Amino acid sequence: MTLPAHDADTGETVRVGLLRRTTLAQLADAPFTYPEVGRTRDGDLPTGYDHVDRAAVVGTGRAAFDRAATAVFGWCAQRGAGLRVQASGPAGTPGTVVLMTAGLRRLGLDIPCRVVWVVDESDRRGFGYGTLPGHPESGEESFVVSVQPNGDVVYELRAFSRLATPLSRLGAPVSRRVQSAALDRYVAAIRRAASG
Repeated sequence: MTLPAHDADTGETVRVGLLRRTTLAQLADAPFTYPEVGRTRDGDLPTGYDHVDRAAVVGTGRAAFDRAATAVFGWCAQRGAGLRVQASGPAGTPGTVVLMTAGLRRLGLDIPCRVVWVVDESDRRGFGYGTLPGHPESGEESFVVSVQPNGDVVYELRAFSRLATPLSRLGAPVSRRVQSAALDRYVAAIRRAASG
């Protein structure tokens, strides 16, 4: 299954998705595939989507927080879930396009997103990204690490999504299990990074 996206360089329509590859430049001006952009940052997640709101202690102390934050901004969670990651810039910059690929290099599934928001405070760091055309889901996901007053380092995942393509809807039960396994791997990757 492929979906159209706008090529920022040529103005042509390109295809992204299963069995197709596109470039970061081709996705630079692609529209988000959902209207509630930025809603993983604060407040309630929008209705009409499946929600994830998960927090896990991944370490203790300032050094563990610093290592975890570096890992979050270095796409370590995504790589830890087995995704290949190409990015137009750092995760800490709104507007950065990331093209993740699951599966085989030539036959893999492209998973394009763009960074929507960033938080970079002394005790809280992370970002949220939203889906672009070709992503099997439609919605937003955020990855934030914080250090609590008691020293616990907490990794928070927030997301709202719904299946966006006919292929993903056809495999809905499998798609949800894959997403749950990916979240577990995200937490494990940041826990490993926090421990040094």
